[in-house]
Amino acid sequence: MSAMRPMLATPGTHVPTGEAWAHEVKWDGVRALTDVGDGRVRMTSRNENAITIAWPELSTSPLGDRDLLVDGEIIALNDRGLPDFRTLQERMHVRNAQSAARLAEAVPAIYMVFDVLRLDGRDLTGLPWTERRAVLDSLGLDGSWQAPAPYDDGEMLLEATRQQGLEGVVSKRRASTYRPGERTAHWVKLAHRHRLSYVVGGWRPQEGTSDRLAALLVGELTSEGLLYRGRVGSGIGARQSRALSDLVAGMGRSDSPFADEVPRVDARGTHWLEPLLVVDIDTHGKGYERLRQPSFQGVRADLAPEDLLP
Repeated sequence: MSAMRPMLATPGTHVPTGEAWAHEVKWDGVRALTDVGDGRVRMTSRNENAITIAWPELSTSPLGDRDLLVDGEIIALNDRGLPDFRTLQERMHVRNAQSAARLAEAVPAIYMVFDVLRLDGRDLTGLPWTERRAVLDSLGLDGSWQAPAPYDDGEMLLEATRQQGLEGVVSKRRASTYRPGERTAHWVKLAHRHRLSYVVGGWRPQEGTSDRLAALLVGELTSEGLLYRGRVGSGIGARQSRALSDLVAGMGRSDSPFADEVPRVDARGTHWLEPLLVVDIDTHGKGYERLRQPSFQGVRADLAPEDLLP
């Protein structure tokens, strides 16, 4: 078996429309090509690294020893039932079979197979996506390996994934062939970003200073108190830093206002604040325990923390 790099999508600004395109959910997981042949299964990452040992519950083909090469995304669900890359992080780099088996019990994964590149010795990469998809559907994958459905209406899918807190959409030209290792405009990806309001519970200074505000620690106000959601430094330039410093002056306190524990890496050097200030944060995805790629967007002087209670 020789490794192969997967075909990649080009970032887009809008969902392509028209009958020439099909649309799929963009999964928040680990990309993997799986090659079944010569009596064994070999899973490789997008960089051609062998990863089979990390996913024991996925490393048995549902088609037995049938010759096969498929492309897909390994996902696992967080406690809110959403695919979340961070749930996989402890598993991604495991190279010990016993550890992998233990983690598979605790954090079971699913293989979302969205393309088939070889079947029974026949190379399918030169076929259009529509024909490859028909072959994939004929395999009847249902279980730890699944074939998620494509959709005709991309704008509908984009809005549905936004509402459900999923990562986004990948649109594919129905006529597109599979081009290993290439990033082409025949596949277009759109990832959601969400602007949401959070309560500030602390701030961190810039490295090497004691008074230059460089990041905020923010939380979500719930019936259980203020729950920590992450540290935000992106979007805080010199002007925003000065304005925020003025706003939090006099709000200091000696202990954390968060009801749950703040990770040590975030708590170190933090100046804790009374939870009085509301800010808007742009974040990749929603419904996660921690903000993903957060960016500060501004202060919400029109909102008090209690206004954010569900």
